[in-house]
Amino acid sequence: MVESKENRSKPVGENHTSFRDRIATVDESGKRKWVYAQKPKGKLYNIRTYVSWFFFILFFSLPFIEVNGQPIFLFNVVQAKFILFGKVFWPQDFFIFGLGMLTFIVFIVLFTAAFGRLFCGWVCPQTIFMEMFFRKIEYFIEGDAAQQKMLAKAPWTGSKIFRKATKHIVFYLCSFIIANTFLAYIIGVKELWKIITEPVAQHIGGLISIAVFSGVFYAVYAFFREQACTVVCPYGRLQGVLLDKNSMIVAYDHQRGEPRGKYNKKVDRTIGDCIDCFQCVKVCPTGIDIRNGTQMECVGCTACIDACNAIMDKINLPLGLIRYASENGIEKREKLQYTGRMKLYTVLLGVLVTVLAFLLVTRKDVDSTIMRTPGMLYQERGTDSVSNLYNIKVANKTSNAIPLQLKLEGISGSIEIIGQHAIQVKEQGEGSGSFFIILPRNIIHERKTTLRIGIYSDNKKIDMISTNFLGPVNE
Repeated sequence: MVESKENRSKPVGENHTSFRDRIATVDESGKRKWVYAQKPKGKLYNIRTYVSWFFFILFFSLPFIEVNGQPIFLFNVVQAKFILFGKVFWPQDFFIFGLGMLTFIVFIVLFTAAFGRLFCGWVCPQTIFMEMFFRKIEYFIEGDAAQQKMLAKAPWTGSKIFRKATKHIVFYLCSFIIANTFLAYIIGVKELWKIITEPVAQHIGGLISIAVFSGVFYAVYAFFREQACTVVCPYGRLQGVLLDKNSMIVAYDHQRGEPRGKYNKKVDRTIGDCIDCFQCVKVCPTGIDIRNGTQMECVGCTACIDACNAIMDKINLPLGLIRYASENGIEKREKLQYTGRMKLYTVLLGVLVTVLAFLLVTRKDVDSTIMRTPGMLYQERGTDSVSNLYNIKVANKTSNAIPLQLKLEGISGSIEIIGQHAIQVKEQGEGSGSFFIILPRNIIHERKTTLRIGIYSDNKKIDMISTNFLGPVNE
């Protein structure tokens, strides 16, 4: 939260309460305050830049990578079709996704309990695109924070119109590219290319989707910006229940920094190391003062760490006045600890990951369902045989069309597929058919007989299904 002006120079504990009544980007009247973040620089910012390059390479290249003729990732919500590492998942596999989501939630809890909002500051797509892409474009076109403020207050001259128009045009073009890439994760690169190259009338829905996604991304990065983290994203609000005093956070060492005072190299310092330069506030992309403690708006971007370290270096004071630490690390000078709660989360996460991995490894590429046709009894086949009619449905999750043959396992009898020799199932599709199971009377000894049916493709057994056979009881 943002603190009031009268409290900025006061040490922690001296009436530091008024800044808690609103978020940093809202003033006393409830009106939004635009954040002009100063361009950060430093060791951690350079590392984040390298991480962002790696993220951009992954984000823009993954839709074009294929495994066995399939995109490596596809999240087609419309058709309920998902592809992970080249494997197709259909609605029948949603229990795996449910377990996967549960594993992800436990991972978030464990990760946040141990490392705070490290994800937000380093690899969250919103933060990376905003701070390492669009913000850099803004710095290039409009200048640093001070120049942006001056431009905003300046009258609408030709130069201002040109700069503003250039920025928003570039922002929209970049948003358009991001939107197309994002859509490629949903419908695939091939379908996206059809939307772009084929006549408009054939892809009205797709073009509307591109326009909507482009508009949303443009609005977020040109106008909504940090509000996506402080207003919309629930992750920051979860910190209150996920963090404890041993969690790693971006923290200000108030024991070392307080009481604050202006730097004077000619006078022996009898105050804290914080010289109240406000560099940590100026570089913050969400407009907070990290010296006020852990705050919901902090995304852990480490810009304040770099800014503070640069000042400490200039005035020959130890680095790390603002650093990664825990509350206990600041208060009690304790090292980061691997607590019992973290150990419990780790064990639970390990169990979930193991189960999830087992389900993924043992997952069948072909799912079959066989049901005896309802409402029908057995049929007499001459004097020595009896038949039942069955329906079969098959989901083929592979990228190849497959013919299926059915064989009885462990019992004499035969299977007669109606109208065809094999059940044809197209790639990534479903097939169905009807067939008779014919058994000799002399092997039927009960009203219901359990049968096992082997499903074969190219003489290779790919599945086994049990079903019941209804017949007369031999006296």
